[in-house]
Amino acid sequence: MLVMAAITIAHAEEKRIESPDGNLVVTINDEGGKPTYQVSLNGTTFLERSPLGLKTNMADLTQGLTMKSCDTKAVSDEYSLKTTKQSHIKYEATEAVCHFEQEGGVQGRDRGNKYTFDIIFRVSNRDVAFRYKLYPRRGRGGETLVAVVESEASGFTFPEGTTTFLCPQSKPMGGFARTSPSYETSYSLDDQMGKNGWGEGYTFPCLFKVPTAVAKPQQTGQAGWVLISETGTDGNYVACRLLNDGGANYRIGFPQAGEMNGQGSTSAAVSLPCETPWRTITIGTTLANIVESTVANDLVQPKYKASKDYTYGKGSWSWIIGMDSSCNFDEQKRYIDFSAAMGWRSVLVDALWDKQIGYEKMAELSRYAQSKGVGLFLWYNSNGSWNDAPQSPLGKMDRSAARRKEMAWMQKNGILGIKVDFFGGDKQPMMQLYEDILTDANEFGLQVIFHGCTLPRGWERMYPNYVASEAVLASENLHFGQGACDAEATNACTHTFIRNVVGSMDFGGSTLNKHYNADNQHGTVRRTSDVFALATAVLFQSSVQHFAMAPNNLTDAPEWAVQFMKDVPTTWDEVKFIDGYPGKYAIIARLADGKWYVAGINAQKEAVKTKIQLPFTAKEFTVYSDDAQLNGSMKQQKSKKPLVNIEIPENGGLVIVGDAQ
Repeated sequence: MLVMAAITIAHAEEKRIESPDGNLVVTINDEGGKPTYQVSLNGTTFLERSPLGLKTNMADLTQGLTMKSCDTKAVSDEYSLKTTKQSHIKYEATEAVCHFEQEGGVQGRDRGNKYTFDIIFRVSNRDVAFRYKLYPRRGRGGETLVAVVESEASGFTFPEGTTTFLCPQSKPMGGFARTSPSYETSYSLDDQMGKNGWGEGYTFPCLFKVPTAVAKPQQTGQAGWVLISETGTDGNYVACRLLNDGGANYRIGFPQAGEMNGQGSTSAAVSLPCETPWRTITIGTTLANIVESTVANDLVQPKYKASKDYTYGKGSWSWIIGMDSSCNFDEQKRYIDFSAAMGWRSVLVDALWDKQIGYEKMAELSRYAQSKGVGLFLWYNSNGSWNDAPQSPLGKMDRSAARRKEMAWMQKNGILGIKVDFFGGDKQPMMQLYEDILTDANEFGLQVIFHGCTLPRGWERMYPNYVASEAVLASENLHFGQGACDAEATNACTHTFIRNVVGSMDFGGSTLNKHYNADNQHGTVRRTSDVFALATAVLFQSSVQHFAMAPNNLTDAPEWAVQFMKDVPTTWDEVKFIDGYPGKYAIIARLADGKWYVAGINAQKEAVKTKIQLPFTAKEFTVYSDDAQLNGSMKQQKSKKPLVNIEIPENGGLVIVGDAQ
């Protein structure tokens, strides 16, 4: 147990860090020996004084600290990325490296040793980020080059009256086949502060609305928005969550002890020097900064080069409609023909293919797919000893030798990629498994999708063959229960502003079936319109999209809807927030190949009737819209002005497509 020597702090040091435009300001303070920071935008406080620091097995670096210096400089980066919301990014920020020292130390022979670490801040025009840098410790016995980070004090203290939009963390080893936590719970919307979810805190990202009372008097009716998340997490650390002990302060929480069936520590073992992952804070007076932020990828760098020029696009999968029994040779061949007819790139062959098709027939199926210009993604269980899920292939992804043998077979047979499911939590060994799968897959030219998994944290840029993660209550629940279908619009209007803004989301939606059943006559009933399905194909971002459409849609769905799904892009050049409110309605625009796609959906009983400004100046454009009975249509519309009136009924959608001019 660490016992701190008595320390006297002479005076408090304070450092002010401004964004390049001077509007976003972070103030760092060491008053009382405890480092804190505060964040304001345009003079309005969005985060009150919030704690900083961490505890290691060498020292408690949350108290008895003095900020010795804080050096600032301008930093910039420019990069291209095909697989996220913006294809070319120019990043500018102010960086501050604040050096802290701690006098005293532990009792015993190391008394008088100084423990030194840095807190590094980055402040751009819409984002604040910070992380810690730990250094080796010099002592009588030599230099300590390894440490254990046991916890962080890192917190986010909100003004009184702030409301929350949060997704509760599941307890470990629960749910289907003891596979939780898997980031698949429903959000609580506009809730009060001071709660701790179901007792285990909340999964990232976490959205907060700063109340009107905090805003300037002339800004009546407005509120501020804050999104908290993290990025840069890899096998060198744990993935974290947000905890609340009651009140306005939310703090970083490490994994739960029961994750991975109790295997592994909840702490992070690090080699020194080390830098921890970034804690990110995106701030705006509207949701524009939230939707348009690229901070998850701005702060990281690629960990290796792509082994090939990876391509992206659309695909189909039978499981969402036909479930396990559809994973047979003949049905997968039918879906290959369907993808070919749609001009799509791939088919995702889901669980149990190894038993219901077999390796030899799968090689034949892959050859057939390639003859049609289609490639295959194959499903795998992450396996190990952290779940009871019986779905196979099992025992192929958790160990290097078996994994690489399997990937060599896939490469030989022209497989495009893998979908790995049922991970066991956020402990460091599990984060190492994610990284190992991605690294090995790249060597064999395979793209990777994760399901039943943690949130991606800058992985699009860190791992060039990474595609997307589920980490959301995804489309399978629309098949499993009518309640999910009834809430589909509410959830879609939530994911657009929270989950999907920080990383690619493999939702697997946009069905044109009326029922989630192979005969399209039975099963759960889709409440949303066909235009809603088209809109979510734009709203939900992932560079590889396996849609929930089925071969029967070629004849039983509207021709204009099928054609749209043939043509809709999956990679984007830019994104713009237009209007919306989490859980109520969402309208955003995405640019691809010289065309703007404006997509909107509505979950409210009342129709959304508003005027929006189009992001293009073309005088003629295509409009997909619903009437009050959710009957969809496509028409050409002309307007000399960029302002247009729109109307979206409950469970309905809107898509406007126009040339970028």
